[in-house]
Amino acid sequence: MPPRVLILRAPGTNCDGETAFAFQTAGAQVDVLHVQRLREHPALVAQYQVLCIPGGFSYGDDIAAGRILGNQIRHHLADAIQQFRDAGKLILGICNGLQILIKSGVLLPDLADSAANNSAAAGAPQAPATLTWNDSGKFEDRWVNLAVRGDKCVFLRGIERMYLPVAHAEGKFITRDADTLGRLDQNGQLALRYVDAAGRSDAVPYPQCPNGSQLLVAGLCDDTGRVFGLMPHPERHLDPTHHPRWTRGEAGPVGDGLAVFVNAVRYFG
Repeated sequence: MPPRVLILRAPGTNCDGETAFAFQTAGAQVDVLHVQRLREHPALVAQYQVLCIPGGFSYGDDIAAGRILGNQIRHHLADAIQQFRDAGKLILGICNGLQILIKSGVLLPDLADSAANNSAAAGAPQAPATLTWNDSGKFEDRWVNLAVRGDKCVFLRGIERMYLPVAHAEGKFITRDADTLGRLDQNGQLALRYVDAAGRSDAVPYPQCPNGSQLLVAGLCDDTGRVFGLMPHPERHLDPTHHPRWTRGEAGPVGDGLAVFVNAVRYFG
């Protein structure tokens, strides 16, 4: 029996179809559900093994990218998502999905709890990490080189390098303070980084790092490795012909992004 994947969409989501196709290509059974239907019946999520929040512009990125859907999850679906996570299942957020996972507290729940305790004493809430405007001050739509760091993340196992497109305006990863950044790095949670074409990460200038993220972070996972979000779009590089220079012989036998979805399916195999 293939694992069941629930793709959660909202007004403004525009990558749900491609993401569903990616999981189907990897061998999963996929359903796409509007967030309002899940709010009406939160227990539905328990029928699935993977929850994915795809890319797009949920609620038009009003206020901030991912903020509104993130708040809906935090205030209306937190218990159901926590039970899903505690059951050993997988959660994936792509681009806007990563923004939502961070702003809902799903991706970094341990840090969110400590931030709440610290901010209560300080008198003002402060998230442990967020995604803010690119250093360029504009929407970045380009292909980037990526390297995997460590083996904590379930979705990235067996992957060393990827070449994927990004398409975002608020993709700069920053943390509350240096201690938070160091803790995430030491714990292996900053699992995906921007690198140059040769795979080096010592000096990666714009536009090879398209947003100015701290430590060149392109994706991160929770401390279990089962909740993962990334700004690049793996669902947009599934086939060799998706590579921008495939006619010049630079594409591999399959698109680099497919392995992310295959790993999720194999986790339950």
